[in-house]
Formats: sequence, structure tokens, C-alpha cells
Amino acid sequence: MAISPQNFPRKRRPSAGSFISPTLSDRRLVQSLLLVSQEISSLAPLQFLLKRNSVSIIRKSNLLAFLFEELLRNPVSCFAPTAILCFEEMYIVLQRMKTLIEDCSNGSRTWLLMQNESVSNGFHELTLDLSTLLDIIPVKGLDLVEDIEELVLLIRKQCSETAAYVDPTDETLRRDLLKMLDQIKREIVPDHKKLAEIFEKLDLQDSASCSDEIKSLEEEFQNQRDDKSKSEVTALIGLVRYAKCVLFGASTPKSHGRRQKSMTDTIIPADFRCPITLDLMRDPVVVATGQTYDRTSINRWIESGHNMCPKTGQILAHTNLIQNRALRNLIILWCREQEIPFQTTEVNDKVKAATQNKTLFGATKMTVLFLINKLTDSESVEATNRVVHELRVLAKTDSESRACIAEAGAIPLLVRFLGSDNPSLQVNAVTTLLNLSILEANKTRIMEIDGALNGVIEVLRSGATWEAKGNAAATIFSLAGVQSYRKRLGKKTRVIKGLMDLAKGGPASSRRDALVAILSLAGERDTVGRLIEGGVVEMVIEVMAASPEEAEEAVTVLEVVVRRGGLVAVAAAYHAIKKLSVVLRSGSDRARESAAATLVNICRKGGSETVAALAAMPGIERVIWELMGTGTERCRRKAASLLRMLRRWAAGLDEDVPTTTGHSTTVTTTSRPVLHS
Repeated sequence: MAISPQNFPRKRRPSAGSFISPTLSDRRLVQSLLLVSQEISSLAPLQFLLKRNSVSIIRKSNLLAFLFEELLRNPVSCFAPTAILCFEEMYIVLQRMKTLIEDCSNGSRTWLLMQNESVSNGFHELTLDLSTLLDIIPVKGLDLVEDIEELVLLIRKQCSETAAYVDPTDETLRRDLLKMLDQIKREIVPDHKKLAEIFEKLDLQDSASCSDEIKSLEEEFQNQRDDKSKSEVTALIGLVRYAKCVLFGASTPKSHGRRQKSMTDTIIPADFRCPITLDLMRDPVVVATGQTYDRTSINRWIESGHNMCPKTGQILAHTNLIQNRALRNLIILWCREQEIPFQTTEVNDKVKAATQNKTLFGATKMTVLFLINKLTDSESVEATNRVVHELRVLAKTDSESRACIAEAGAIPLLVRFLGSDNPSLQVNAVTTLLNLSILEANKTRIMEIDGALNGVIEVLRSGATWEAKGNAAATIFSLAGVQSYRKRLGKKTRVIKGLMDLAKGGPASSRRDALVAILSLAGERDTVGRLIEGGVVEMVIEVMAASPEEAEEAVTVLEVVVRRGGLVAVAAAYHAIKKLSVVLRSGSDRARESAAATLVNICRKGGSETVAALAAMPGIERVIWELMGTGTERCRRKAASLLRMLRRWAAGLDEDVPTTTGHSTTVTTTSRPVLHS
């Protein structure tokens, strides 16, 4: 929950389910007041900031509970209208008090410190609201016993404070924090002793609590509405990241996959990942081929000069992007369930100026330099692994961090650990390079720095874990986003063999990484021949048979290879016709579309023998008719083409069409069954 000056006094009413309508009984209204006052009384006072303010409200609520208990024990025959109105408003005030204490307890401590004065005023405003209601309420008409009347008068007196209380200790701490932020903004290394004092007073005394604080600040960023507050929150994130490293050292890395939400181990569903970055899509859009990408990623792809779909290899008929609202809503619901902050590209654009502030840049730069120095001086594998893990996490945050890390000279250091005997260190090193490669400038660095590319390829071929191999494959895919690098990578036999082996033998996530990388390399016609020689068709058939979940990626690879590989590819794909017919029946919409397109190419280039093989599949015409009615637009077109081919073949109109079997060309005449509509 956001805590900012605009929120106080917070006129927030309780939810519809808990609001007490004046039409309900007086007794039920008093019961609700008793319940909320007891809930406030049971809350723990704030321990590190605003302690006196929170204790004061909790104490007043505890005293009010005695009043409500007395009213329930000895109910008057009826309440005066003034009393009913006061009780209804008091219920709202108490709810706001409860919300304020909970917000302060559960939110970011550094942001709460920054808002110390405004939050103190918020406590005071609520106290004044309560005081006003206690002044108006007709105490004599409530038929209270003498000690309860005296108690109400006591609460009135306690609520009559004329000014908000701002704890001088808290205010001194806030000024120290602002001074620290100003030093970092001017790229002055802050006094680590003073930094430690601030964090100790906020009870941020280890790496884990700092990580939690960063998460709270990231949530706070989502709650803010104005650019100034967003900029202040972002600066605090940079400061806490820096303090986390310099005060408590790099945290112990946990084993987790690359495409997971920050600080947790929840795996992002495949359909929610952008095929380009393989990260969670924030603003999914559909391109001309019907494929979905994250808007930022596909815009960058198009602006870099590409005119084809990254996933299918098809030439884009136009570059218009259509928002995939249905998928976006599903992603938002999933993010809420997983407690992941959701932020669209549109929001990112609006707050770009807020997030790119000098304090964040200064903090990031200092953090990176500190980690690089630690990496150079580390004497143990465990210490090195912790530092590399911190770089891995930092490289995932934003482009500025990726630029800082690379400019500080991290890539050559990371290359040294790609061949480490420690599996965790190897995974962290290759994943850091993957995260760095998202930035265009870093692609060039990785391709040109001596040993970097070879190190990634070796991890791909002989990495200690599947996770390391999969992330190496994803790095190859990322580097292949540049056309000249895609050509260069496609000429390397080790790359092709490593990707093939991973696609055939790896677990599901690693297979997808390999298939997407192979698809990207297949965008170059010269590479297709090498892929065919390397057994890409056989690999695709094997993957389709063993893993229906990867059928969509596998069939898409086959479609591109057949379209760009000529008769040699068609000959190799002849034995895939049966598998493709299975995909036509039971695959996903996109897989069926690719399967239909692949079969069209095989039948056109392969002649009557391939058409005969397709016609021999039981029930194939019924399946094609179904695709013509329910498939995607492209799928319907391809299905119609298949049906025409089958009809012409059945009518004997293509008896002298050359047919490719293996590497020989023959003329085939076969008896043809009658196809029925």
C-alpha cells in the first residue's frame, strides 16, 4: 500500500462487505465497532519508526473497546440519531486507523522514513477526526455507568493534542538518509559506518532483510502515481542494493531457473514468455504472422532492420502491432496469484525519466565497481559464486545496470568461470552473460572479447547442468538477434551440434531454448544446409514424437527448414509426414498452422509421392476440412491448399510430377483413391 502525503488524511471507507448501513440494527453496529477496535488493539506497535504515534492510536482503540462492550452489555432502548451517525463515522475512522498501521508495518521502511512527517500528520488527522466524533456523541443519552463516562472523557482529552508529533530521532535519521542519497547522486562514496548505522536503526541487518526491502520498494514503485515519488523510490532501491553488497556481502545463491520472477522460484509459463527475450511479457502484441511478442522486444527487432517474424521466419506483410488483450489479462491474473508486480510498457515509457535518475545510476555504478573488485580479490569458489550471483541478479534489472556491468570490465572476468568445476558458479556465470546480452552493445562485446563466445559454446556442449546448457542456448539465441552474428554462429559446427544434442536430450525448458535458437539460425539460408546435414529434421521428428509439449516449436523449425532448404530438405522431411498429420489432429492452433504450412511445402516440392503419403493417412481429409473451418486465418489458407492438392492427386492430374525420394528424382504413377467431401 502506498504511503505518501497525498494519502493523508485518507478518507477511505471500508469494503462493501464490511460497511455497516444505517438500516442495520443498532446492536450490530456496536458489535462491528467493538470488533474493529479489538483488531486495532491486537496490532503490534511500530518498532523502528513512528512508535509513539502507533502506540497512541492502539491505546485509544483499546479504551474505546470498553465503551462498546458496555453498550452491548446494557443496551439502551434506542440510540439518538446523532449517536447513530457518530458511530457510523467512527467505524470508518477506526478502519482507516487500522489500515494506516498495517500499511506502515508491511511496507518499505526506507520509504516510510522518507515520508516520516506526512505519515505523522496522517496519524494526527485521524486522531482529530476521532476527537471531533467524541465531542459530538451524546454521552449522557447512552446511559453509561460512571467509570465508562469518565473513560470517554479521558479519551477526548487524549485526542485533543494540538499538533502532530514528529519523533526527533526519526527526523534526524531521515536527514541522514537524504544526505546519503545526495552523496550517491554526486557519485561520492558514502561513509560505510554511517550507512551501517542507518540500516541498523531500520533493522535491515542482513542480506535477506535488504532483499525483502528491495521487493517492498519495487511494490511501492507500482503504487506511486507522480514521477517525483517514483524517482525517490527508485533512488532508494539503488541505495539498498548498494548497502546490501557493501555491508553484508553477496548473498548465498539459490538454485533457480533463469526465467523466474525476482527473488522467488516460480517458473513463468511458456505461453507468457516472449519468444525473443524469453522473459515475462508485459505488453503482448500480435504481428502480421499471428505470433505474439512483447511490444518492446519486437519493436527493437523491427527497428534493427529485420523484416521477418523471429519465430516463424516468414516475411512480415506489415509492421503493425495489435495488442493481445486476452493474453495480457491472463498474464495480469497470473501475476496477481504469484504476487508479482505487473507493469506495462506504456507505464515504463511514462516513468522513464523517473527511473533514470542520477542517484540510481550512481548507486548502480558504485555497486558494480564494488562487486567487480570483490570478484578480482575473491579467494574461494564460494565467495566468487556469491559475487557472480549478485551480478546475475543486477544484470536482470535494467539496461543501465547491464551497461554499467559490461563497462566495468565484468565480461572477461565472467568468461573465466564458464569452465568452472563448480556447477552453481558455471550456471551463474553463463546466466549473467545471458542477461547482459539483452543490451545490444553487450552483444558486440560478447562476440568480440577473446574467449567469450567459445566459452558459451563449450557450456552449451558440455555444461555441468541442463540449466547451464539451456542458458547457453538462450545466449546463442540472444546473440543471433544481430544478422551478422547469426551468420557467424550458423557457420560453427559446434553450435549446431550442441543445439541439436540439447534439443534431443535435455529437459523441457532446455529443449525449448535449443529449438528457439535453432529457429533463429535457420533464418539464414546458408545455415539451413548445415542444419540439415547436422540432422535437424530427424531431431525435430524425434522431439515431436517424444514431447507433444514442444511440438509447436519443433514444427515451426521444420517449416522454416523445408521452406528454405530445397529438395534436400523435402527428401529429409518425407518421413515426417505421418508425425505432421498427428499434429494436424491434436496440436495447438499454432502447431497445426505450422504443420499445415510444412505439408504444403513438402507436397509442392516433393511431388505425387509425398501427396500419396499424405493421402494414406487415415481420416486426413476430415482433419483438413476441420482446419478450414476452425483454424487460424493462415491455417485455413494452407488447409485449402492441401485439399486442392489431394483432390488433384486423386483425379490423376499430376501423374508426371517429379518426385523426390532420398536424393533421386523419379516419375511416379500411382493408383488413386476417390476422396470424399
